[in-house]
Amino acid sequence: MIKEFFWMCSGADTDLLQESPKSEQIKYAGIGGTVFFTAVMAFVSSGYALYTVFDNVYMALLFGLIWGLLIFNLDRFIVGTIKKRDSFWKEFLQASPRLVLALIIAIVISKPLELKIFEKEIDRVLLEEKNNMTLVNQDQIALQFTPEIERVEAEIKSIQDNVTAKEIEVNDLYSTYITEAEGTQGTMKLGKGPVYEEKREKQDTQLKELQQLKENSASRIAGKEVLLSDLREKQKLQTANSQPIIDGFDGLMARINALDTLPAMPSLFILLLFIAIETAPVFAKIMAPKGAYDLKFEEQEDALKVWVTQQKNQRAAVLETDSSLNEKVYYDVSKDEEIYDYKKQKAKDLLKLQSDTFYKKQSDVLG
Repeated sequence: MIKEFFWMCSGADTDLLQESPKSEQIKYAGIGGTVFFTAVMAFVSSGYALYTVFDNVYMALLFGLIWGLLIFNLDRFIVGTIKKRDSFWKEFLQASPRLVLALIIAIVISKPLELKIFEKEIDRVLLEEKNNMTLVNQDQIALQFTPEIERVEAEIKSIQDNVTAKEIEVNDLYSTYITEAEGTQGTMKLGKGPVYEEKREKQDTQLKELQQLKENSASRIAGKEVLLSDLREKQKLQTANSQPIIDGFDGLMARINALDTLPAMPSLFILLLFIAIETAPVFAKIMAPKGAYDLKFEEQEDALKVWVTQQKNQRAAVLETDSSLNEKVYYDVSKDEEIYDYKKQKAKDLLKLQSDTFYKKQSDVLG
């Protein structure tokens, strides 16, 4: 049962294989097994690749099965259409387009499996890329908000500097009238004289202005801080909203690009392995000597060609004979007087009928 299934996979004529030696049966069973397991590998490979795209097991299995069947049909067609000839180079030339197709199939099959085999290494590369993208993204978002944030912070600092300068001025006035009262500076007279009162009054005025400035500045700083907090919140929100896009940067193309950054030698060996597997049935068919099955198949084809040629020649001979007989029959009929008189009478009747019909139509038109 399994042997006959592999025969079917090889694209060979199972009836001829039943009549062939055991060595031929084993050879084509091996070719069919290679075709079948290549299709299985294609199913697994494409299923994983599509799972990374759709993230859905059932969809990946469905499309993977379709892809596996497509590869199976192509491989079976490739192997089944290669005919054994007397020259190796003629067989190789016949199989060259199929070998190119086999190479393309091998590359397509191997790439998703490479992604699975080197999954941990690819995840490490993707993690580094995601971290770099996160830092770059934060810097880019900061470029949008930093100028405005710095401007608001500068305005807050300017307001605070004005208050500080006013406080220093008020404190200086306080020191001035205190030292005036103590007689250590100014008029150098101890006691609270007119100069003291003047300086005290000026300090009181500046102190009221300072208090008013502090109230106004506090109100302005509170508004600026609200604006500053709003800008920083928007920056955090934009960073948070863009982060899931970066976290989701692990699709098929990203993984393929990450795989390309890894050492090429392991991937090359895996690719060569799949190329060997995919082209093995073709090379096995080319390199194997012409066996009993090939001779039987060639005999069957030759018999069919002979039969088709005979049928074509026979139909051509029948057509030629029939044409010759028809010419002779019609030549003899043309000499018969009875046929001549009969056709002449019918021609007269037809001309009369045409004349009568034309006359009737013209009379109806003229009224």
